[in-house]
Amino acid sequence: MSRPPTFTPPPGTRALTLRTSRGTFAALEAGPLLGEPRGRALLLPGYTGSKEDFIAMLVPLAQAGYRVVAVDGLGQYESEGPEGQASYAQGELARDVLAQAEAVGGPVHLVGHSLGGQIARAAVLKDPAPFASLTLMSSGSAQVSPAQQQKVKMLTEALATLTMDEVWDAMQALDPPEDTDTDSAALRARWLRHNPTQLIATGRQLTVEPDRVAELAAVPMPVHVVSGVTDDTWPVPLLDDMAERLHAHRTVIEGAQHSPNTDRPEETAKALVEFWDRQP
Repeated sequence: MSRPPTFTPPPGTRALTLRTSRGTFAALEAGPLLGEPRGRALLLPGYTGSKEDFIAMLVPLAQAGYRVVAVDGLGQYESEGPEGQASYAQGELARDVLAQAEAVGGPVHLVGHSLGGQIARAAVLKDPAPFASLTLMSSGSAQVSPAQQQKVKMLTEALATLTMDEVWDAMQALDPPEDTDTDSAALRARWLRHNPTQLIATGRQLTVEPDRVAELAAVPMPVHVVSGVTDDTWPVPLLDDMAERLHAHRTVIEGAQHSPNTDRPEETAKALVEFWDRQP
């Protein structure tokens, strides 16, 4: 589970209700204080995560001249979602992203972390026109590693029979939180606001996702693959191979694991800016 340093928007960042043709989404936004932005970016969080996973990156990205919007997807944290699993099919979530990009105003640099990367890929494959570039952050070519598949399976089975409170307690017993500055009560509050149907549906997606690298490679769009030095969800050599197959720009963030955006936010923001600045 990602552990953002805070859930309180820092100075220079504001909470936003992003209104789109497919409904409203909770978001965080930051942008340059003066003048028009050099570009715009849309940031998608991963499984069990939220927009706050990018909270420490927003101001550095804005200071570099970009308007950045991080969103909670449907059923994630502060974006309410329905109970039916059909709404959380990858194709539907990709359509949400296209609507979010339209609301932000394009062309948009699209960034997806983990599950968010696979949803971002699906959106680009549906319609690349709204996007200036795609960054896949700790997000692999196909399904997650066997160990992670087993964890998702266990979580899905628990969500089908237990309350969100009970699942949280079980997760804490099995995997005590690491030392972190994040308020554990805030992490719990975020967990309780996730829609369990969304977690079940998107968890299954992570375990069956096909390899769509060839499809993405055929799209004429700049692609950036970012990861930490280690990753237990998609092994780093697989991410290296994906980047090579995509002819993508590749960045490895020193000192980071599966969540460079929370492990090393300033270094990750710098890598994004350097990539975006290269684009026309």
